[in-house]
Amino acid sequence: MRSTYRVQLRPGFGFAEAAAIVDYLSDLGVGAFYTSPILTPTPGSTHGYDVVDPTRANPELGGEAGRRALVDRLRAAGLDLVVDVVPNHMAVEVPSANKWWWDVLAHGPESRYAGYFDIESFPVLLPVLGSDEDVSELRVDGDVLRYYDHTFPIAPGTGEGDAAEVHDRQHYRLIDWRRAGQELNYRRFFDVTTLAGVRVEVPEVFDATHGEVLRWVSEGDVQGLRIDHPDGLADPGGYVRRLAERARCWIVVEKILEPGEDLPASWPVAGTTGYDALREVCGVFVDQSAEDAFTKLADSLEVPTDYAAVLDESRRLITSQSLAAEVRRIASHVSDVDPAVAREAVAELMVSFPVYRSYLPEGVEYLTAALARARSQRPDLGEALAAIDTQLRARGELATRLQQTSGMVVAKGTEDTAFYRYTRFAALNEVGGDPSHFGVSVAEFHTAQAHREANHPLAMTALSTHDTKRSEDVRARMAVLAELPDEFGDAVRRWTAQRGIPEPSLNLLAWQTLLGAWPINPDRLSAYLDKAAKESKIRTSWTEHDEEFEETVRAWPRAVLGDPGLLAEVKAFAARITPFGWSNSLGQKLLQLAGPGIPDVYQGTELWDLSLVDPDNRRPVDFADRADLVSKLATGWPPPIDETGAVKLHLVRTVLRLRRERPSLFTGYAPVYASGSAAHHVVAFERSGLIAVATRLPVALPGWGDTVLDLPDGEWVDQLTGRATDGRLADTLADYPVALLVRGA
Repeated sequence: MRSTYRVQLRPGFGFAEAAAIVDYLSDLGVGAFYTSPILTPTPGSTHGYDVVDPTRANPELGGEAGRRALVDRLRAAGLDLVVDVVPNHMAVEVPSANKWWWDVLAHGPESRYAGYFDIESFPVLLPVLGSDEDVSELRVDGDVLRYYDHTFPIAPGTGEGDAAEVHDRQHYRLIDWRRAGQELNYRRFFDVTTLAGVRVEVPEVFDATHGEVLRWVSEGDVQGLRIDHPDGLADPGGYVRRLAERARCWIVVEKILEPGEDLPASWPVAGTTGYDALREVCGVFVDQSAEDAFTKLADSLEVPTDYAAVLDESRRLITSQSLAAEVRRIASHVSDVDPAVAREAVAELMVSFPVYRSYLPEGVEYLTAALARARSQRPDLGEALAAIDTQLRARGELATRLQQTSGMVVAKGTEDTAFYRYTRFAALNEVGGDPSHFGVSVAEFHTAQAHREANHPLAMTALSTHDTKRSEDVRARMAVLAELPDEFGDAVRRWTAQRGIPEPSLNLLAWQTLLGAWPINPDRLSAYLDKAAKESKIRTSWTEHDEEFEETVRAWPRAVLGDPGLLAEVKAFAARITPFGWSNSLGQKLLQLAGPGIPDVYQGTELWDLSLVDPDNRRPVDFADRADLVSKLATGWPPPIDETGAVKLHLVRTVLRLRRERPSLFTGYAPVYASGSAAHHVVAFERSGLIAVATRLPVALPGWGDTVLDLPDGEWVDQLTGRATDGRLADTLADYPVALLVRGA
């Protein structure tokens, strides 16, 4: 595996359309075509993570024939195929589309598939009603029960009588959708009730859900697997060991590592999907000296600046509301403790986890730390926590449930709540990130890359994904604000006085987003801010709406863009920071592509891409335009640094093609340092006969002057310009803020 290129398949861009861009990807230098899930999902799915039938390729993408044609096209071009696999859950939104779930609803515990799903008890509670009184809206239609557009099976021999009587005889109960958080009795994906947890720890279920994908691997159609959300599984380590033994291919896991955390040593995988690399690469372009200024700005706008407090509050909100049913289920396995006290202790313990979860006996130190913090925060729960501690070490059902749920609490509390409340500097609010750690020093960056090369040299690295809160180029431009903290602070205070959003955290996030994604049309920005407001759960949420506030938020973009004076100021500020954002974008892309690991390029990000969180980042990509630019680059055209983004495409193409043609260059790791007046503005490293050089903190860079890179002996030629260099950065970086040097070229 040399590199990957992630493509989001969907109805309208299926296997045939994917096959049509294979030549472009080959010209770009891509090593592997990396797809979103391609097993059969809920009809009309635009992302594929809602699988209903894991035994066949998605017919809406072209089915098995289309999949085979794509594989043949990839083979002819010499590209590998990496497929996204979803082991944790299946979709149940349309019960009739999922024959296993339908059978469970029809036959209850007697269904041959009852053990496939992680169901606590029967009848299964299905949160689909507008209110519990809506049971009166049910009607019997032959052998099914209907509720508006929803259809459910009627168990054999139970269809006599009126709809309410028939409903009461079923192996399921339709309930008010608002009751799900407190009462649901099947495991789900986070708090998404339409995605039911699957028990892949059972060999029969593993075989049933993975048989088709493993067939593709065994027949040589697939060379790599990306595993979605392993933390939700009962036994992630056992799962990946079984998968690795059966697949014997390149495997990466979507495991979110906190700073300083490593993958469990027993997992036979290449590494993670790269959020740890994202944190390191993007962080080194942030000016750490700006932290105090941003804290003062947030304080002045009444935005919270105590990250630990925001995190605790956010996680507690999740345990008491959206995941309360999971907390109740875990507490039911605690012996000799009052149930109410057990629930409080379980919730406090999960709130206190320093990482997403442990994998006992691996990660016991994280469990120990969580227990200590929980006792410190709630000494009144000491006896209950001691009982939980003792019972967890026995590694029974309690340990399984608590560990697989702690990751849900951390993810929902952190990524989907705290990151929208703690908006001091949003460039750091990324999956796997720690916004309280203001950027990454050059020394920290080098240490992290050396660690990756030594421990997981074939792990995936990423800067943008289908799940990132904002694209790499938005993040790169936001990083510029850390070099202009006073100017930005003055502008935001002034703009807020004119057109502020009446919720401080969202207000500060909105101004950062407006500049980071500029130019952005009001509809895109409105949709983003609506989602951000609901995720923060401060003034409104997905379940408890404040319609008046939501309308204010949705109207904000047009109000700002319709104010001529304010619009002129925003445009001027965006124009000032944009060139520096381009410099950061090129720098971080070079460090990712040339550094340790297997780099992924998310669809379309080979040009400037100013996307925000999904679904914004899943918009269609203009591949024809990119193919035209690649053809132009093949003629030797040196692209300028301008709004077209062709220079980024040039960088991506140059590094990926070099990875394909001379893979031995991309081994080893050693920092390279500079001397001179601007030495702290460069970050560079050497692999094996290759050196990557990037400019950092470009706003304050007065010029390279006497700054010289300490190059090892030999002739070094920049692959981006074709020019030789002796290390003087004034010459080396005269055209571009980055250089890719190869010895003896």
